[in-house]
Parts: sequence; structure tokens; C-alpha cells
Amino acid sequence: MTKTTMKAAAFTEKGGKLQIIELPIPEPAQGWVRIKVHACGVCQGENVCKYGTMGNSYPRVPGHEVVGEIDKLGDGVSSEDYNIGEFVGVGWFGGNHCGKCEICLENEWLHCKKASVCGVTYDGGYAEYMTAPISALVKIPKGMDPIESSPLLCAGVTVYNSFIHQNIKPGSLVGVTGIGGLGHYAIQFCKKLGYQVIAMSSGNSKEKLSKELGADYYVDMSKENYIKEIQSIGSVKCILATAPIASTVQGLLESLGINGKLVILAAFHEPFNANSLTMIGGAKSIVGWASGDARDSFETLNFARNNNIKSLVNTFPLEKANEAFENIGQARFRHVIKLL
Repeated sequence: MTKTTMKAAAFTEKGGKLQIIELPIPEPAQGWVRIKVHACGVCQGENVCKYGTMGNSYPRVPGHEVVGEIDKLGDGVSSEDYNIGEFVGVGWFGGNHCGKCEICLENEWLHCKKASVCGVTYDGGYAEYMTAPISALVKIPKGMDPIESSPLLCAGVTVYNSFIHQNIKPGSLVGVTGIGGLGHYAIQFCKKLGYQVIAMSSGNSKEKLSKELGADYYVDMSKENYIKEIQSIGSVKCILATAPIASTVQGLLESLGINGKLVILAAFHEPFNANSLTMIGGAKSIVGWASGDARDSFETLNFARNNNIKSLVNTFPLEKANEAFENIGQARFRHVIKLL
């Protein structure tokens, strides 16, 4: 007998916990494919779905770090472009950008007002099956493990894509704050791209791991003199701020060298203060960055494969999706739901 329903972890009400529910196995619409999910990374971005920040309905299946195999092609999807059994991924960028607006013509598909968000606009990867438009798909390079690949579709692309667009001179000194889900990738990407890297965190518990990941230096930000310590190492041209701690912004600005850039990758829970004189006097800037579209994810995956970027993950079965999500702060360094 053909299976017609599937298990999924969904938010069934605004602000509620993830619940395991049965849903019909979805059929792909025109221009969409159905994906048999193998793995889905767990991200703080799921809170957007949980609290309805972007106006999603309920129940909604979250998950935007999805890797799986194509199970069915919708009408209009050519078998010359996509094959049954082919491994693909879907990140935060859920496709459906218009391709015509000013934003799209500037090549910023992620920010198109018509673009979808996987796991928010439509059901995501916390399920045995999901569907997605082909404009959202990234082909997974051969040989990449689904579990290790999935976090690269949000955490990985966020740090890689943000950094390469800052146009920092190769060989320069750069910093990474917060040695967690994004930070452990940021150290590796920056080092493999040819930069000297300072890892920055509170306390010294992550010093050994940071240096194993490629950091040249480690600075304990709980020390009163951490700014002078950073400055003594050299002129820092870019800091990737992956920890959502607003109170660190001014200190990080002071730690930057001339023409330095502070790139904020984590959403702060409160406003931050920045001294304009610090910025003007050193020609320093603050930049915000979201993840990237399917093209950026493809570039990230290929760089990760070719340069042996490691994903440090803990896996959970679908039935423990809520545990994985609720305890994301204890991840070392990404939680991944393993479905196959």
C-alpha cells in the first residue's frame, strides 16, 4: 500500500512548542519538486516561524537547512535539469523571487519582496518530505554528507557570503566573535581564504578548539584590557560578530584598525550603542548581513568541500525536534535533525 502521510515537527500555534504531527505527503506544484528529507539543521531563525514574525499561518513546519533527494518532479520541471534521486538543498532563501524588480535586477534575490522563506512562507525540512520551487534549490556537490552539509545552508553561507563581499585584502588580520554555530565556520572559512584570524570569546574554554579550527590568536573578551590586546596583535580589518551581544559593539569598533568593518551576523535582542567619533576617526563601518540565495549556497558548499571545512554537529531524531530546538544554545556547534 502506498504511503500517503508523513511525520513532521510543526508549530501548531503562535509561540507554542514543536509538536509531532501527521500530515499528507505533499504533491509538488508546477515548477516545484518534492524532496525526501535526509537531514535538516536547527537554527535560531526558526523563532521567526514560531512567533509569526513574518505573518506565517499555523500549523507550519519550520526548517531551512534542508538536504535530501528529489522524490518527484512537478509539472514543468525538466528531467534534463533535475533527476529523481538527485541530492539538493534548500536554505533560508525559499525561491519565488520575481526577477523583475529593482532589487532582483541588482542581483539581490534574497531581498526581493516576493521571495519566499523556506519553513516560514511554506513548510520546511522538519518533516519526512517537503516541496520547494526549483528557484530555491542548490545541488549538493557529490560526496558531501547530508548531515554535515545541512548547516552550511544557513550558518555556513551567512559567514562565507558576508565575508567575501567585504573585499578585505587577502592576508589581512580579521576577527571572529562568538565561537558557536556561525563562529566555528567563520574561523575556518577566513583561514582557508588566506587571512590571519583572531578568535574572540568570553573566557578561555574555547581557546584550544579555536586554534584547532585555524585561529592564529585567541582573545578572552572577559578581560578588561581585551581591546588593547587585540590592537597589539595588529590592525584588524574586519570582525565577524556572530554572538548576539549588543553591549560588545562599541568595544569591537575600538578594536578595529583603520578602515575596519564590523559585520553583524546575529540579531541582537536590544539596540546597540556606537560612538560616531570612533567610526569617523578611524573610517570604520558597521555592516549587517543576511544569508544568501541558492547561488551563494552552491558557492559555499563547493568551497567547504574543496577546503575541508568541518561541521561540528549533534544529531537528533525527528521525534526530538523540540528538544534540539529548545537546547540550541548548548549545541556544539550545530544541532541537526537526522531523518535518514
